[in-house]
Amino acid sequence: MPELPEVEVVRRGLVSWVLGRTITAVEVVDPRSVRRHALGPEDFAGNLEGARVLDVVRRGKFLWLPLADTPAAAPGGGAADAPTPAVALMAHLGMSGQLLMQDSSASDERPLKVRLRLSPAEGMPEQLRFVDQRIFGGLFLTSLVPTADGGPGGLAETPLPLIAAEASHIARDPLDPYFSFDEFYRRLRARKTGLKRALLDQGLVSGIGNIYADEALWKARLHFARPTDTLRRADALRVLDAARGVMTDALAAGGTSFDALYVNVNGASGYFDRSLNAYGREGEKCKRCAATGLVSTIRRDQFMNRSSYTCPVCQPRPRNGRW
Repeated sequence: MPELPEVEVVRRGLVSWVLGRTITAVEVVDPRSVRRHALGPEDFAGNLEGARVLDVVRRGKFLWLPLADTPAAAPGGGAADAPTPAVALMAHLGMSGQLLMQDSSASDERPLKVRLRLSPAEGMPEQLRFVDQRIFGGLFLTSLVPTADGGPGGLAETPLPLIAAEASHIARDPLDPYFSFDEFYRRLRARKTGLKRALLDQGLVSGIGNIYADEALWKARLHFARPTDTLRRADALRVLDAARGVMTDALAAGGTSFDALYVNVNGASGYFDRSLNAYGREGEKCKRCAATGLVSTIRRDQFMNRSSYTCPVCQPRPRNGRW
């Protein structure tokens, strides 16, 4: 499933192509991909047609496009004031959802689910297509509500103190300029759980998934079962900085792609998987230990119906660990 860097790659790509453009027509090819829109496909299409995309916003792994009705020209022929959006198009990528910018001449050989036609713009594709092989993702319209802390809803080109209602329950992510380490550490210490379980809790810190949790813990030399209530401030800061660093590196590489299911808006795969130090490397040498002459291999443990990858030498298991 796409994690924060992969969704941020999509957000940045969409900004380049859809900002300020009007949705002129909507075609719902597969109603299952708009099942989260309670009023059905016709209402979904009817409310999108004629709407202008004001921004592309991300918090954690959540992505939405604030919308406004296309404004009339201001008196005297000048530009109208920028409207405050009240609704947004929410994109849930699920395990295989993709948002692709394509020309109208491009074939529909992919598992196309929803097609949005956009107002003309020189040198830009005319269509935003949602494709989804496994149909776990989808699109729907949602209301925008004020943020609880008064800060921007998420990473955006024009930050506003509004957030998509379905994302209002999640915490800020480590790449968010408004993320508070003090608040994170206070809540982390109050938990009585294992460190990785806490990192995966989107209500505590959003955007960190299984891959980047393992990579951050490896980089911070901490075991996933380390009890959160024993974590020193320096340890918490180290693992959070590690998560921020790992995800920033992944962004530079275009995200992590193990197959063709995750791509950016141009259809290109990321290549950060070539830089992974722990995740998916069971039985391979730990790169850090090997660099110092130690012999150690990455091990895999079952964890929350998933897998965790650690080095038993530089990430020793705590005796009082919590899974």
